Amino acid sequence: MAPAPPTDAELDILIRARLAALGIDLNQLPPGSTADPETGSPGQDSVLASLRSFMRGTVPALAAYQLPTPVGTDPAVARALSQQAAPMLYPSISTEWRR
Repeated sequence: MAPAPPTDAELDILIRARLAALGIDLNQLPPGSTADPETGSPGQDSVLASLRSFMRGTVPALAAYQLPTPVGTDPAVARALSQQAAPMLYPSISTEWRR
């Protein structure tokens, strides 16, 4: 049985948390769904609606993505291989990602 899709309120919490982790505060935008006439900034409700739509359309596709298992490879070995760090030209910049 597939899990129930998240509600709008649950997605709003996830979106706000992810944006806060990046240092983005949606409370700086105008409240409601109307854009600020002076700056053209979209309203908080418009941004959340757009991001909810993006999450509903993108996340299932990303969650279903898996690397193909080479023929004759034990699934446990294939899982370990898929968790290896990606090769990088400048590995020092990725040290923060792996903490």
